[in-house]
Amino acid sequence: MENSSWLSQVKRGLLELCILNLLDNEAMYGYQLVKHLTSIPGFVTTEGTIYPLLSRLKLEGLVVITFEESPYGPVRKKYQLSEEGKNKRKEINHMWKEVSNSVNTITKLK
Repeated sequence: MENSSWLSQVKRGLLELCILNLLDNEAMYGYQLVKHLTSIPGFVTTEGTIYPLLSRLKLEGLVVITFEESPYGPVRKKYQLSEEGKNKRKEINHMWKEVSNSVNTITKLK
């Protein structure tokens, strides 16, 4: 597997973690999430990746969607964490800390 493919898979796997953490801070539009994530160096994502993930999170009951009128066009969807989503975020953050600590330990052994 080439390096760019490996890195792409890692980022895709961490995207849910990042979105849950961003939505814990405030409710956001999908476009806001894309802009925020792409503003982080090395973390490139697209709307085509974010919106299907948001739909899945909604189906799983982790996010709640509210609709807001827009003076510039159609009604906009705003995403926020549900209580279940807040619990899932805490759980995933805990798992991430354990995994990242383990990987850091192993990579320091070289």
